[in-house]
Amino acid sequence: MEHTLTLKAFFFNAKTDYLPYYKTFTVTLDEDATGIALLETVKAQNENFAYPEEKLIFKINGYVVTGQERIGDIVEKLGTQLQIDPVLSYRSNHCLVMNDNDFTERFKLLEPYADEEDKAYYESLYALHYASESSKFNHDYIGDAILLLAHRMIKNGNPHKAEILAAVNDPYDGLNACEYENNLFEAEDHTAAIEALRGHTERPEPNRFLEKMSQKLSREATAAYSTDTVKGKTAAFYAGGAALPTQTEVFEAIENAGGRVIRFERENKLCGRTIIGYQESLALQKAGTTLLQAFDNGAEVLIVADENDLDFFNRHYKAIEKRIGREIPFALLSFETYKKLAQTENAA
Repeated sequence: MEHTLTLKAFFFNAKTDYLPYYKTFTVTLDEDATGIALLETVKAQNENFAYPEEKLIFKINGYVVTGQERIGDIVEKLGTQLQIDPVLSYRSNHCLVMNDNDFTERFKLLEPYADEEDKAYYESLYALHYASESSKFNHDYIGDAILLLAHRMIKNGNPHKAEILAAVNDPYDGLNACEYENNLFEAEDHTAAIEALRGHTERPEPNRFLEKMSQKLSREATAAYSTDTVKGKTAAFYAGGAALPTQTEVFEAIENAGGRVIRFERENKLCGRTIIGYQESLALQKAGTTLLQAFDNGAEVLIVADENDLDFFNRHYKAIEKRIGREIPFALLSFETYKKLAQTENAA
């Protein structure tokens, strides 16, 4: 079976261009062709397009791919409107060709304590390193790959445990900044390894006074933004990492209440809750970015799937607004609360 695809491809040449730009292409490829065929087709139509011949990774619709993925699988997951980008646009030298010195530099943190097997394992995590969600918020973050290597080395009994932990525990850019989540086309869950590595370190002591003041102000803010009616209001759904409730049942409830469903990019991304005690500024930035996206897309109500996420937003709401530099005046509700309000209004 063949698929006709509309491609929007990233172009940039550091030697000649001031800013990147996109060009659009239409191609037809067999479902068993690989992602590399996309790049070859673009190159055949525009000789200025460039991509690396070795260590090939790039993004399709925000997902990091290696080029070995089947076109059929790509279409099934992402559709036929595809955007091709380098994995990090700000490191692009020529289209998808980029400066990847940071990957080598990160390994130097553990190189004195690593053997050849450790090095080979780290090199196998090349795509994962550039698929890190944490790196989007902190360009100096040391990366998921080096943390996974540190975990592996300690787990395998490396005698330099203390040195390894010290090397990856920069208070701002190291382990504390990791809320594990990657954007690989074929996702890999290494949360357990990151948490095991974190278990070897002590949690930083929070400032209790500032925490209490923040929570007091947050209670006042969320009370002011609360709602006693959901009928006819635009609403978004933040699922985060929760499996339930499902998107389908939430969207149906919104429509049954006469509301309009609002979609936003971070509706399924983590919000910073798991790192609030480790890297406060980054946690609040992630939460603020998430809430602000929903609000700026037009949501008057945000339904939050996970009660723990809802509690996190509520307890730190004022601090989140301060970190993001904006007020975010909409209501946060659990799905159960939303349904009860909707049922009460329908019965009235």
